[in-house]
Amino acid sequence: MNPAWRLRCIALLALAAALVLGSQTPWGHPDVAGIVLLTIAVGVSNIALVNVTVARQRMTFSLTEGLVAGAYLMAPGAWPIVATLIGLIPMFVVNRASLLKIQFNIAQYAISTSVASYVVFSMHGSIPACVVAMATWWMTNQIMSAVPLSIMAGENFRRAVFEDASLQVVHAAGTTSIGLLAAWLIVNAPFGLLGLLVPVILLWISFDEQTSKSGEARLFAELARGQEQAITHSVEVSARVVLTAAARVLGGADVELIVVEHEGPVVYSGDESGHTKRRNDDEAFDLPWVLRALGAKGVLTGSEDGRPFCSAVVGDADQPMAVLIARRAEGSGGFGRRDAALAAVLVAQAKSWLSVAELAASRDEALARADAADEAARSLGDIGADTAPALGMLRDSATRLARLASGSSGHDAVTDIVDELHAVERAVASLLGAIALAADPAFRDFDDEFADPTTIPAARRDEDWTTTGLVVRHSEPVR
Repeated sequence: MNPAWRLRCIALLALAAALVLGSQTPWGHPDVAGIVLLTIAVGVSNIALVNVTVARQRMTFSLTEGLVAGAYLMAPGAWPIVATLIGLIPMFVVNRASLLKIQFNIAQYAISTSVASYVVFSMHGSIPACVVAMATWWMTNQIMSAVPLSIMAGENFRRAVFEDASLQVVHAAGTTSIGLLAAWLIVNAPFGLLGLLVPVILLWISFDEQTSKSGEARLFAELARGQEQAITHSVEVSARVVLTAAARVLGGADVELIVVEHEGPVVYSGDESGHTKRRNDDEAFDLPWVLRALGAKGVLTGSEDGRPFCSAVVGDADQPMAVLIARRAEGSGGFGRRDAALAAVLVAQAKSWLSVAELAASRDEALARADAADEAARSLGDIGADTAPALGMLRDSATRLARLASGSSGHDAVTDIVDELHAVERAVASLLGAIALAADPAFRDFDDEFADPTTIPAARRDEDWTTTGLVVRHSEPVR
């Protein structure tokens, strides 16, 4: 069976169980204001999620447990089930959740809240009853959260249930305690709630700020690690470093980075393992997600085909340097406010990295062109210096040939012309050798070997010209 349909079947079974338990639990006696307040509070709690990454494992926390626990203490019954499910709607709208995720999340919260409501009503709504109910709520929610990881990601089900259980237990216990205390204060000492509200807000702000600083520290650490491993600051190396840092910090199952290079758009893709791929794609900027990112202002988050995404443009939208998108696996949690803030920091760093790499590439290209121009000028100078004797010889031979052809006759004149033509032939050979010497200076070592008269063979000593334009003259006959 298709994994998506397996997940839907489990969601239907959970909904059926929730309906059975809900039908066995009385509605209770809540105020209309209480139902509205719980619905709004659950909606705000699921939008303002806190994401914490520990050892590359991403965990999401909310205040839903505390809100539901307080509702049970004030008015036990089945009414929190409806308020909680309606409160999930803003989260689905903001995150643009897929139909599969909506179905499963509704089933997950329905069965968790139904179990807790049944336990609370069975134990007559005391504080111990609320504690036991929230324990069952947490366990049911933990099991349901492990189901998508087991089916869609292929993880071991038992390991997915207990992998982060210790941290989740601490969070659930703390949130439940605050919720129960707030509910007790509302009933028995309403003004005392103000004394609880201030430290809770301060604690939340402190925790949120600490999470932000921790995320930015991880981001800079990943960039620094990539910089240490990089040998040069080329555009390709910088793009790979930014890509890996984005995958590890944002928790993306896969990340794509389209960079505008000299040869055109280049697509880099990879994940948090550090393995990246590179390909040229002239039509990369025509992709739907790229056009959507270019049309948005700042960081854009949402869901596409059931997969949460986070995209951003590096540089100006009208002249982009690169476009980035990080995607998570289907059924995973969406990118929240803190992820968007981290993505904005990453984009700013990527802009500076790619700018430096672009400047370094331009500098290297300019230096290469300067070296080529210097080498060409040097070669032209060498050609001029090495061909000067041959050119002078050709000029003198042309003058002598013209004089012999116009004013001489007989056998001696023909002999002189033939000898002069041989001299012209040797001068042309010398000219060609000088050009070859300028193209490959290694030939100069060959001529230097024979520049010493004591090392010149007899066949070479009979001539005044070498094939590389070097004149060899001898004052004494060869013995």
